[in-house]
Amino acid sequence: MSTPDTNNPSPRLAFLGTGSMGLPMARRLCEAGFSLQVWNRTPAKAAPLAALGAVVHGLAAAAVKDADIVVGMLENGAVVEDVLFAQDVAAAMKPGALFIDMASIKPREARDHAARLGAMGMAHIDAPVSGGTGGAEQGTLVIMAGGKEAEFQRALPVLRIFGRATHVGSHGAGQLTKLANQMIVGITIGAVAEALLFATRGGADMAKVREAITGGFADSRILQVHGQRMVERDFAPRARMAIQLKDMRNALATAEEIGFDAPVTRLFEQLYAEGISHGLSDLDHSGLFVELASRNGMD
Repeated sequence: MSTPDTNNPSPRLAFLGTGSMGLPMARRLCEAGFSLQVWNRTPAKAAPLAALGAVVHGLAAAAVKDADIVVGMLENGAVVEDVLFAQDVAAAMKPGALFIDMASIKPREARDHAARLGAMGMAHIDAPVSGGTGGAEQGTLVIMAGGKEAEFQRALPVLRIFGRATHVGSHGAGQLTKLANQMIVGITIGAVAEALLFATRGGADMAKVREAITGGFADSRILQVHGQRMVERDFAPRARMAIQLKDMRNALATAEEIGFDAPVTRLFEQLYAEGISHGLSDLDHSGLFVELASRNGMD
């Protein structure tokens, strides 16, 4: 288990957003010995942390007022903006405090938040993650951080509790990298689902097809993990279809902003949207398999 750097005083932390990802992340901070103040819109979701020594607050602004570092794992960019600036979190933060935004939002939103916090005397990095709830529980998340190098170094003792962090550039670059990650994830899930269904329709055993191509050029983490979910028809949500669609749409919006044509992402955005329109919103994102199976009469 990771522990704070004993050569330096541990920063006082606040954690905002203890949903399916945030709860195990906050739990790891408690177990690592950090002093933690927590808030969640639904208080019951933060309550289990009290047994680990965290102080649970009813208001987000109350949770952050003494924190050196505030970690946010909120739903989307609009929620991050609301919590920071409408719920007075930014106003309640100490001068010089660092906000680590680990939500997946648009790069332009991250840059806007960084600028507004900077004007108020606070620091910011955007640090979205990949790895799902399993990575959050095990401390193996991949973290893509954008912001100033000095602030990234300041955040590292906290980020290392969650997984492996890489500084990828200035404000917004972390979100841009996460969108690139989600483009690859969403597209590859579709490729794996379509290929396995294609082989099955032709008479092959889906599980054996997946086993046969594992280790070859077609192998990937998606084939190994999500492919197995498809074989087992296990679509319990780890990362939901609706979240995958949000990320694809954020990628397309960003592509339009920077003048980039993304036809493959556009196609898969449509496929995820159609799956959701058919009632698949709360399935794991590997549930795109269900939409493609339905199209082929393979329910």
